[in-house]
Amino acid sequence: MNADQRIVVGVDGSEFSTTALRLAGRMATCLGAPLEVVTCLGTSDLFLASHLPEESSPTTTQLEESAKRLVDQSLERAFGGTLPEGLTRTVKFGPPAKVLVEESRNAQLLVVGRRGRGGFLAQVMGSVSGACAAHAHCPVLVVGEDAGERQAGE
Repeated sequence: MNADQRIVVGVDGSEFSTTALRLAGRMATCLGAPLEVVTCLGTSDLFLASHLPEESSPTTTQLEESAKRLVDQSLERAFGGTLPEGLTRTVKFGPPAKVLVEESRNAQLLVVGRRGRGGFLAQVMGSVSGACAAHAHCPVLVVGEDAGERQAGE
């Protein structure tokens, strides 16, 4: 597997990102490409933690561990016990859109869910997926919640 041919998928624990993860895994397997699962701890996560009472303020390490658990749960929902070959997991610090656009520099494809955990439910597309579609350095696949769940021929 060639690292510069990797497929990057953004995961935030939402159903949209789980569906994007499942589809990205299928594409990576079909293309023989490595799959990098990226989750982001944005400045809002760190800002919120800094304003909690000291006895309940999570450390950066605790936030990172929580993000890793979130990714593990998404991987379990998407693939069960069988992870795609060549899968790696990365937790990055920074605004998700900026991080994912930067990760797209050395990728053949960036896959994101149409919407994430935050934002306004009435929006057709979330701010992160919109920014990725507009600014990524590679093709972007924006995945709806039920993408890939339909049977062939429907």
